[in-house]
Amino acid sequence: MKKFIYTLALVFALGISFNSAQAADKPAKNPTELTAEQAVKLEKIKSRVEEIRDMDKSNLTRAERKALRNELRELKGQARAISGGVYLSVGAIIIIILLLILIL
Repeated sequence: MKKFIYTLALVFALGISFNSAQAADKPAKNPTELTAEQAVKLEKIKSRVEEIRDMDKSNLTRAERKALRNELRELKGQARAISGGVYLSVGAIIIIILLLILIL
């Protein structure tokens, strides 16, 4: 039984490493096409982020810096919502696979 578990773990580990190596060789997919309205909104978000990045933050108070951080978080969330897509981390994928193995 131990041999079977070790063999299964080895196959699983090699399978993950093979998939990640294969994914590194592929070019990135084209992002989903945005409408003109979404493209304009995304461009506004990018310009605002660049404006905040170029700011001199040394003269700002703690509350102003916190407000800028919150604004950047909101802008990041808006940009993700516009661009779409679902991203799963490697850890999440491993947990999902382990749960499927345990259930089945």
